[in-house]
Amino acid sequence: MSHIAQAFKTPGRVALIGYVTVGYPSLEATLKAVTVLEEAGCDMVELGIPFSDPLADGVTIQRASHRALEAGVTPTVCLETAAQLRQRVSLPLLFMTYYNPVLRFGLESFCRASSQARVDGLIVPDLPPEEGHTLEKASSAEGLDLVYLLAPNSTPERIALVAQHSRGFVYLVSLTGVTGPREGLPPGLEDFVGRVRSYASQPLCIGFGIASPEQAMRLASLADGIIVGSRLIQLIEEDTSLKSLRGFVASLRQALDKR
Repeated sequence: MSHIAQAFKTPGRVALIGYVTVGYPSLEATLKAVTVLEEAGCDMVELGIPFSDPLADGVTIQRASHRALEAGVTPTVCLETAAQLRQRVSLPLLFMTYYNPVLRFGLESFCRASSQARVDGLIVPDLPPEEGHTLEKASSAEGLDLVYLLAPNSTPERIALVAQHSRGFVYLVSLTGVTGPREGLPPGLEDFVGRVRSYASQPLCIGFGIASPEQAMRLASLADGIIVGSRLIQLIEEDTSLKSLRGFVASLRQALDKR
């Protein structure tokens, strides 16, 4: 059983997955923030590799990615940071990256380096399962889970394909659009989750737009995990002591556990 799969094995516990952009606002801040996320109740952390054209991300993560790139954060730096994090935290780590940086690095080389850094999985938003065979093979050879995404407008054929190929969990995008906090959650989410459950045996995790304990509590009745990113980046920006980050994540954990 993979490290990621183990995170879903505690009966009654909904997994809380946090996201940070590596190197924003600094590499040291990334190291501290991930430690805080684990201590406050996260079960996994996505490490965003900065990319110049992050099409799936909203303004907050786009800005963080841009500034990290300006500061010289590369995939190699992200790998080095992940290795350092592995000395501090024990929770599963996943790289959230676009396909181009992985392709330029070399698929097999990137997967090998990720495994050596003790990263547990990859999420590649712009890689459709129809085109993922080569990366699937390379990641599987190194013991990495390759997670695919589904959107509310995914066809039954696409849902079935993702259910067949996604490893670790299936990432459900809560709405059609980009990442970023929203005041409410979209209608039809229950139906979307139900449609995917009819095909998939993997855990289902919902992301995009989650920004409050109330939203987390609602989603806890639908999903096996929730993913929060942009709001965490905002809190890291607003309070460099990371006390606000710690408090917010603890409130999400409490809401999930109260459901």
